[in-house]
Amino acid sequence: MGGQPVFILSDDSERTKGRDAQSSNISAGRAVAEAVRTTLGPRGMDKMLVDSSGEVVITNDGATILNEMDIEHPAAQMIVEVAQTQEDEVGDGTTTAAVLAGQLLAQAEDLLEDDVHPTTIVEGYNEAARIAQGAINDLTQRDDIDDEHLHAVAESSMTGKGTGDVGAERLAEIVVETVKGVQSEEGIARDEIRVQTQVGGSSSGTKLVEGVIVDEEPVTETMPRSVEDATVAVLDMELGVREANIDAEYNITDIDQLNAAIEAEETELRGYTEKLAEAGVDVAFVTDDVEDRVASALAEAGILAFENVGNSDARAVARAVGAKRIGTLEDLDTDDFGYAESIGVEKYGDDEFAFVEGGAEAEAVTLFVRGGTDHVVDELERAVGDALDVVTAAIESGGIVPGAGATEIAIAERVRSEAAGVSGRKQLAVEAFADAVEMLPRTLARNTGMDAIDALVELRSEYDASGRAGIISKGQTGEVADPYEEGVFDPAAVKREAVESATEAATMIVRIDDIISAD
Repeated sequence: MGGQPVFILSDDSERTKGRDAQSSNISAGRAVAEAVRTTLGPRGMDKMLVDSSGEVVITNDGATILNEMDIEHPAAQMIVEVAQTQEDEVGDGTTTAAVLAGQLLAQAEDLLEDDVHPTTIVEGYNEAARIAQGAINDLTQRDDIDDEHLHAVAESSMTGKGTGDVGAERLAEIVVETVKGVQSEEGIARDEIRVQTQVGGSSSGTKLVEGVIVDEEPVTETMPRSVEDATVAVLDMELGVREANIDAEYNITDIDQLNAAIEAEETELRGYTEKLAEAGVDVAFVTDDVEDRVASALAEAGILAFENVGNSDARAVARAVGAKRIGTLEDLDTDDFGYAESIGVEKYGDDEFAFVEGGAEAEAVTLFVRGGTDHVVDELERAVGDALDVVTAAIESGGIVPGAGATEIAIAERVRSEAAGVSGRKQLAVEAFADAVEMLPRTLARNTGMDAIDALVELRSEYDASGRAGIISKGQTGEVADPYEEGVFDPAAVKREAVESATEAATMIVRIDDIISAD
């Protein structure tokens, strides 16, 4: 090559190597984690996110905040993925996972400055994560989990998410009842739980419906508003005059031909109602239009009908009542229809909803969530969704652990005690992992108004004395107490996933020493 340099990148490319690359990635990851740190815990603060169109989101849900933020840095995007993975896998603990990942990066940066090799840090973090998982398993209560424990899990998940303490307690009872409603010997049918929201009223108006709710109103005001012991048809068709698939002209030369054409049209329209009435249908959910004359005839026959029903709603109704989705009214069979104990239309403000209760086949249930404003309702929907997921996780994914930072204190103490058995510089990384985990209860303390350092000292002392200690929110501040006695629990699956996903993201970022970008 004659000693000449070889250029393999374009002139527009940028390259950052070594410590500069590591510092850039770690700083970006930490910045994202810092953005959600103040939202952690029951006294966490909310964030207001405004997009370019002026749309406003107010929330303290970690996954929502990170997803709404316009993040471009690839390393920062990895922290967003940590929160999203946490949300997808267990439904809660997104802020915990993101904050832990950020603290692992902060500790790694200190180690890098002390000339600890990135591979050594990665090995130490992985060893510490293994120890942490063992500590979680030892803390996990798998047996004797009753409704009281599940209420505590749901309440812990929702407290501080726009529900208020009293609201969280009330909603927790409904959430547990909802999950139990779809539990069977095969497990929990989480997909059978729907959440329907409505602006107006307070969260105390939230209720559980044994069935599905469809945001639709009757086709005409003259139709019945409620039907008991209803035979239900779900129609994937238009109830109107059929149109030809080709362009055609009809030449009418006299009044008899016109009358015959009109009569044929009327006969076709009457046929829809006659066929449904003869089949014993009481309620029809139609995914397409219902012509006005058909609607009038259906009303006269006492049939309640809804038009332009969305595909997801039609599917939910069909599953709930045990109906088939019908594309034609020819050769109807009783097996095509479903059954519901009652279908009623209720009005809330300017909106009307169809409540389909007591379906014959599926175990579908719906949480009807109410709130005073759009922002309140949106946050309540997120809170209830998280609570449903954590209760499901507590039942299906391996028990519960003490909350309020108690599990993190136990993890830190276990990791720190076993670090002495780790040889070489890897021991420094293991101890750094413990320091990172301890930042979670410190953050809880700070967010509840306590002095973080004093709280951490007291937590360690209480843990040494009793084996359990957490930050319990009391009034306008917090105090160190036993989470078991205070009824504060988290699903063990949330802690396991947070440790795993945060460790994976942090170690991946730490190993990067070269950034190549091209326009």
